[in-house]
This record gives sequence, C-alpha cells and structure tokens, in this order.
Amino acid sequence: MNYDAIIIGAGAAGLMTAISAAQRGRRVLVLDHANKAGKKILISGGGRCNFTNMYVEPANYLSANPHFCKSALNRYTQWDFIELLSKHDVPWHEKTLGQLFSDNGSKAILQVLLDECSSAGVQIQLDCQINRIEKITDGFALQTNQGNMQCLSLVVATGSLSFPTMGASDFGHRIAKQFGHSVTQLQPGLVPFTLDKPWIEKCIALAGVAIDARATVDGQSFKEALLFTHKGVSGPVILQISSYWKPGKQVEICMLPDVNLFSLLKDAQAEFPKRQLGTVLSQHIAQRLLEQFVPEADLKEVMQHFKHSRLQEIADIFQNWQFIPSGTEGYKKAEVTLGGVNTDEVSSKTLESKIQPGLYFVGEVLDVTGHLGGFNFQWAWASGHCCGQFI
Repeated sequence: MNYDAIIIGAGAAGLMTAISAAQRGRRVLVLDHANKAGKKILISGGGRCNFTNMYVEPANYLSANPHFCKSALNRYTQWDFIELLSKHDVPWHEKTLGQLFSDNGSKAILQVLLDECSSAGVQIQLDCQINRIEKITDGFALQTNQGNMQCLSLVVATGSLSFPTMGASDFGHRIAKQFGHSVTQLQPGLVPFTLDKPWIEKCIALAGVAIDARATVDGQSFKEALLFTHKGVSGPVILQISSYWKPGKQVEICMLPDVNLFSLLKDAQAEFPKRQLGTVLSQHIAQRLLEQFVPEADLKEVMQHFKHSRLQEIADIFQNWQFIPSGTEGYKKAEVTLGGVNTDEVSSKTLESKIQPGLYFVGEVLDVTGHLGGFNFQWAWASGHCCGQFI
C-alpha cells in the first residue's frame, strides 16, 4: 500500500492536512487508533465547538519561539475557515471575546471535514495501531495491525497529552524523538487549579458559584468568569492564566474587576449608614461567597460602624485575593498540552522537519499552544492547510 502521504491522527490538524494535500491530487491516507475520526472535535466546547476566533493574533499563542506560528496563521486565516463553513451552509454565531461557535454543534464541524476528505479522495483507516515506523530509501515504511504501508511524506498530527481518556498519548513525541527531534518541557494547559487547606474547604462549600474576575500571574492578566469547584478554582479566567503559571507561583484574583469595591462601600456608607454590610455586598456578590470570605460579625454590622480602613480590608478580600495553587487537575482536565516538538527544528513555512526530510508535524504535537477561545482550532486548521500544500 503506497501513498504520497500518510497522516497519523484523524483530528482537526490531521484532517485539514489531508484535505489540503488531496485537493492537490496527492494520494493520502489518514490513520487513527480510535474507532471514530475527530473524537476530540466532538467533545470540544461541551459539544458546541468553538471552532475559531474573530481576533486571531500571534500574541494569542505560547511557544518557546513566538514567531513560529506567524507564517501559517497568515496564510490560512479564520476567514478562510469561515468560508469553508459557508460552502457547506453551516451556520455559526459569535459569543464573547470573538469566540465563534457552530449553531449545529461540533458534529457539523466534523462533518464538513469528513465531507471534504471524501470529495477529495482521502482514505481514512480507524482502529489502526502503528507498531513500527522506519525510514526507507524513498520515504517511510509503517508496520500496523492493518498491514504494511509506505509513503513519501509522513505527517504527525497526533495531538498531545490532554484528555488521556480519549486516547491521547505521547506517541507523536516518541516519533519525533525517534527521528532526532527534541521535545520541550510538557505541562497541562488551560486547566483548573487545585488548592490546599484552608481554601479547599471554602471552595467545597462554594462549588458551582461563579463571579467575574481578573487573574494575574507574573504580570500576565486575563479577565473572564471564575468558577469555584470541589477541588479549587476553574472557569475561563483560571484556564487562561493556568498556561502562564509555574508551580510555587502566586496567583492574584480581583473579583468584580470593573468595580472599585472600596469606593462602592464608602458611597454606601454615606448613603445608607444603617444598612448591614452583608446587604450592601449581596447586591454584587453571591451570598455563599460572602459567607465564606467575610466574618459573619462583619456581614451583620451596619455600615456606619466601619472605619474606612476596615472597608478597604474587606474590599481587598475580594479584589486582592492571593493564593499559591497546590497544583492543577492535570492532563485529564487540561484542554491542551503546553510544549511539544521543538519548533526550531521544523520549517514554519512547510511544517517539515529540518532534521528528517519528508517528516512533518502539525497541530498540538508542536510547541504551539493557543489561548482559550478557538485559537487552538485555528492553529490546527492553519498548520494543517499549510502543510498539505507541500507534502
């Protein structure tokens, strides 16, 4: 079984690579160990699929080489993918911060990719276990549970370590290392934080409570919703900042970042001196949150009895909350993996290895990680499309 290209991984990047290459007349085979193509696409965004973002910039990506992503993102933009959806009459809508979602859920996005593969003549083989890969004179030879195969170009689109329950593994990184590549340090990204006592006890009592917040680590900040969980804190703002956090680092949280809580309390004290503090705060902060963060005696005290210094302390409880996470919930809850195949060893134009001709890397297996909000899908579309133009 001889092919122009074999792509390992039937996810977003792999399918996009296959479409791009097959439309140029290449004979393309996609292999995947799973029993269904695009499993991670199907579960993305809770099945709603945040497929890209209106405002894609290189600054939305983390990499040891921040310039690497620029070439592919410039050559296949969010507008190109939107045009593809329009071709298939797939409706979509914009949510907050430029996030674009399919009206018909993630199944519609996957079906577009599968239809494009079908019309271009891409072959997809599922339940395929690859036992051995070796370089031969004219390309690569693969030994699998479905027979032996050969190809001129081999594309690694295996994803990375996040969602091990979906079959995620380090297989792509092992292939890279086999052919002389290095892999940068890996860690879970876009992942909830876990906390230790005494905060964990408060978080258990607050599980399910959400509030707008700004999270900051080492000068990097994001502003979105924070969600308390039984293990610590999550929500979009925590997932975003987790990609910048290192163990032992302090996280700073400002709840209600668009409000100056101290000024609000001072104004309420002047206007409603006989109201209880708890009554004033409950107009802005959930009762359960107040009960866990502010002493009960303070909540029941009337506003006129507080010194300004104490009002400032109470405001700081919410707007200058500082903690050091005990860790994260790990790869099983991480949406992405930070780190990957060293991009200094890969061409940013073709996605081809600089070490082993004919070997290519696309998507999450590379050391390119996007922010939350559709940016990782856009990297999959862009890197896959651009790679497919050269294999």
